[in-house]
Amino acid sequence: MRAPVLSGMTLLALVALIGLSLCIGVASVSSGEVSLGTLLSVSRLPRTFAALLAGTGLALAGVVVQQAVQNRFVEPGLTGTSEAAMLGLLAMTLIAPGAALGWKMTVAAISAMIGTGGFLWLARFVPRSDPMLLPLVGLIYGGILGAALTWIAWMTDLLQFVGIWQLGEFSGVVQGRYELLWIIAGLGGLLYLLADRFTLLGLGEAQSRALGLGYHQTRALGLIIVAAITAVVVVTVGAFPFVGLVIPNIVSRWRGDNLRANLPLIAAGGAMLVLAADIIGRLIVFPFEIPAATIFAVFGSAIFLWLLFAAPSRVSHG
Repeated sequence: MRAPVLSGMTLLALVALIGLSLCIGVASVSSGEVSLGTLLSVSRLPRTFAALLAGTGLALAGVVVQQAVQNRFVEPGLTGTSEAAMLGLLAMTLIAPGAALGWKMTVAAISAMIGTGGFLWLARFVPRSDPMLLPLVGLIYGGILGAALTWIAWMTDLLQFVGIWQLGEFSGVVQGRYELLWIIAGLGGLLYLLADRFTLLGLGEAQSRALGLGYHQTRALGLIIVAAITAVVVVTVGAFPFVGLVIPNIVSRWRGDNLRANLPLIAAGGAMLVLAADIIGRLIVFPFEIPAATIFAVFGSAIFLWLLFAAPSRVSHG
């Protein structure tokens, strides 16, 4: 399929989903309880933007992690990044429960960087002969961090908070409570500007150094971007599994490995699928809701299984 046609179809699908999202909700303008302008500006536009930005950020974070470890089967949810961000958020809840959201996001980002750095350190010792070993190590590593998170939360009677952070959903998003997610737009622009550097990063240390790339500096920058995106999403709407895994793989199989050309499609794909998951969650048991993360987990796990059994032999592992 030609690029202009694909871009046009993507744009149309995105516009259609945005329109549908703005029309769905329990509150009704016809009842006279609230005006259309108030309903859109306070609730439905913020919720729609939050879903779009969260999906965009997690998809982009996934492709950065994959380039950093030269493995297509990892994403922030499989590297302990989300669990580390929650540990930082839990620490802030215990130490400074009244702290501003920006401070909580900062601490969560620092914690996520430390957690992701730990995974990258472990990845150095994982044999690259089998591409599935690294995701399994990530699952175990994330499980250990998650167990520590649950234990601390249980000991401090904060399990309910952890449950909210682990289950991403948008029902609580209103004007004034999602704006931190716009940080993702700036980070996405930065990724696009540095796309060629991250393409070289995906070749591995020896090849990228031979081509003149500052390997460790670029990898550290990617770590910062991934940690910041994960932290802002977890703090604002909670964690979402599989977004950073399935979207980059779908786009790569469809369009090849030109990262600069793929980044807009990866961003749009993440935004559309997370927004679609939110819409489906609103409709299945209307007027109640199923969290968008639950809907996406069902879809994402099926795609993950397809990726495992239909993995192309050309996948590079460094």
